[in-house]
Amino acid sequence: MPCLCHESGIGKAELDACPYVSEEAREKLAEASAPPIRQVAIGAGVRVLKIGGETVMFRHEKTFYNPTGIAALVLSSMSMADLDRKLKEWNALQYERVGLNLRPELIALKDTNGDAGAFGAAAKKIAEESEFNLILMSDNMVAMKAAVKVAAFKRPLLYAATKDNVELMGTLAKEKNLPLGVKAENLEALIALSDKLTGMGLKDLVLDSGSRELKQVFQDQVLIRRAPLRAGNRSLGFPTITFPCEMAGNLDMETVMAAMLIAKYAGIVVLSDFRGESLFPILLERLNIFTDPQRPMTVTQGIYEIGSPDESSPVLVTTNFSLTYFIVSGEIEASRIPSWLLILDTEGLSVMTAWAAGKFSGDMVGPL
Repeated sequence: MPCLCHESGIGKAELDACPYVSEEAREKLAEASAPPIRQVAIGAGVRVLKIGGETVMFRHEKTFYNPTGIAALVLSSMSMADLDRKLKEWNALQYERVGLNLRPELIALKDTNGDAGAFGAAAKKIAEESEFNLILMSDNMVAMKAAVKVAAFKRPLLYAATKDNVELMGTLAKEKNLPLGVKAENLEALIALSDKLTGMGLKDLVLDSGSRELKQVFQDQVLIRRAPLRAGNRSLGFPTITFPCEMAGNLDMETVMAAMLIAKYAGIVVLSDFRGESLFPILLERLNIFTDPQRPMTVTQGIYEIGSPDESSPVLVTTNFSLTYFIVSGEIEASRIPSWLLILDTEGLSVMTAWAAGKFSGDMVGPL
């Protein structure tokens, strides 16, 4: 019997919404229709971060879906007072751009001395007192379990399963239903670990090829993206994590590396710190890369009041391209002159482009 949920067109309904599919069939269909690179969720609630799920090598082929997660490193040896100060400073690093809130999403908490108490206390504070999602970094299973015990509700990424602890880390991640980072010294070893973990029943993996040399990291990101998309290699069909904080001696160079890795397929980039002058440029770069090139960002056609205008206030006209709208409206607000702003639907085209295409003219504005 055909699935009636799809009678009106392929892909018009979510598989989970179909009442006619058995659990076994649902699982098989979901696996068959899943993107070649698995989407992995880190965190919970409204701030959940989704990485992976990509279907193309190049943005212009279709679009990129899930923006690269941006993380800052915190050491477990940091005092609670310093951690509290950092959380407050970092939480303030939010920017408005074309009507969107741009902000980093992750804190990578690194166990520096195997002190389970300190690692767990820091994880608890970050999980309970901040909106950041967590990456828990430790090769000490006692410390990792202590942190998971207090922060599992935030669905942190566990980092990392290696050839030395793959069964222990895999078992913990499976028991708690948490995503797991996988680290190896090269791609061949990474494939072996990935296969072992998927064989244990884990599905939410994040890959680290192990290199900290820029050229090799770049090559690894490209190969990991290409393998599932072009060669059907499911062993590498997962998002990646990269560490500019371990590749450079200062935040400026880390930022340059992060910019390259955001453009070239990294699922997560980890920096040593968040500072406005380095964070804002890569947030903006990320926005541009992960905007659908086939669907310009637009605002709704209409007449907008800025500042309580009246019948004698000026009327300004522009297109519904989001960037144009927010630049113009911002300038009007800064002028402190109450005005009417008329937005014409030009299908998201900018002023000159819309005019050249015959979509922005006096005759079209008049009827509004």
